[in-house]
Amino acid sequence: MVMPLVRHTRRTVLPFAVLSVTALFPHLAQACASCGCTLSSDWDNLGISNSSGLKLDLRYDYLNQNQLRSGTSSISPSAASQVSNNGNAQEVEKYTRNDYLTLGLDYSFNPSWGVDLQVPYIFRSHSTLGTASDGVTPGDGGGQYGSKTSSVGDVKIIGRYQGFTPQHNFGVLFGVKLPTGAHDDTAASTDPTAPGPVAIDRGLQPGSGTTDGILGVYYMDTLNKNWDYFSQAMVQRALDSSDHYRPGDGINLNVGLRYMSNAYFMPQIQLNVRHVERDEGAEADTISTGGTLAYLSPGVTVPLGKKVSLYSFVQVPVYQNVNGVQLAPRYTATMGARYSF
Repeated sequence: MVMPLVRHTRRTVLPFAVLSVTALFPHLAQACASCGCTLSSDWDNLGISNSSGLKLDLRYDYLNQNQLRSGTSSISPSAASQVSNNGNAQEVEKYTRNDYLTLGLDYSFNPSWGVDLQVPYIFRSHSTLGTASDGVTPGDGGGQYGSKTSSVGDVKIIGRYQGFTPQHNFGVLFGVKLPTGAHDDTAASTDPTAPGPVAIDRGLQPGSGTTDGILGVYYMDTLNKNWDYFSQAMVQRALDSSDHYRPGDGINLNVGLRYMSNAYFMPQIQLNVRHVERDEGAEADTISTGGTLAYLSPGVTVPLGKKVSLYSFVQVPVYQNVNGVQLAPRYTATMGARYSF
C-alpha cells in the first residue's frame, strides 16, 4: 500500500516511509473489517528514482481492538449478547490486542520496475466470553477461551511497473499473498464444561491459509514546489479456500498529501478507505466479518541523513460500518525506520 516528480530529487533521497498494512498487508486482523492499519506504504517505494537500489524497512504497528461495534455505532457487551447471529447466539469478544513487526525489502531494478517483499511477525492476545454469556460473565458451553499468538504471518510479494509515462508517475501493482502463516493454532479453553485446547477463530489465525491475488493502480504528482499528492486503489482476492475457509475480498482506496519544503521534518496526511466482503465457508464467521471503514491518518517523517529516516503515524477512524458485531480499535499507531542502500 507513491510519488514525486524527477525534478524533486531530494524526495527520492529522503524516504517518505509511510507504512501500511492494507495495501501491502491487509489481513492484519481478519476478524474485523475495521482492524488493520490502512496506511499506504507505497508512496516512498514507488517514488521516482533515476537509479536502482534496495530499501530495508522495519515497522511496528499497534492495534488494540477493545470497542464492540455493530453497523455504524458502538454497542455494549450486554446488548451485543442479545444480537441474533443468523438465529444463533452472538459471540461477545472482550478484546484483541495486536502488535506487528514487519520486515520490508523493496528493490528498484530501474525507474520503471520494482518489487516489494513484506514479512510480518505477529504478537496477538485475544479473549472472548463465547456465545453463552450475558456480556459480563461467560456461560457454560459457550466456547469461551483466551489465546496468545506469536509467529510469522502471511508473506506478500508485490511487483510494480510505472513506465507508462515519461515522468514515471502512473503505475500498476501486481502480486500475491502466500499462505506462510499458520491457520490451525489452538488456545486454552476457559469453559469448565469443555476443558482442553480449542481452535482459534479462523479470522484470528496468523495466516488465512489461502493464496491471494493482488492488483492495484496508482498516480502521483506535485501540486507545486512544496506539495506532493498521490492516489491509489488496490484489490485483494483469495484465489482458493483452505479447510472450509475463504477470506472476504477487499478493496482499498488511499489518497495522500505531504509537505516537502522542510528537508528535516516532513508532515503528511492520508485518507484511507477500505471495504471488505464477509468471509465464506463452513469454518468462517459469515455474519460478523466484513464492512467499510475510513481513516484519517496524520503523520511525520524525520530524515536522518541521506540513507536513514524515522516515521510515525496515527490513524483515527472517521467512519466505520461493520457487519454483525465486531471488535474495533479506537485508533491505530505506526512507527518505524527505513534504510536505503
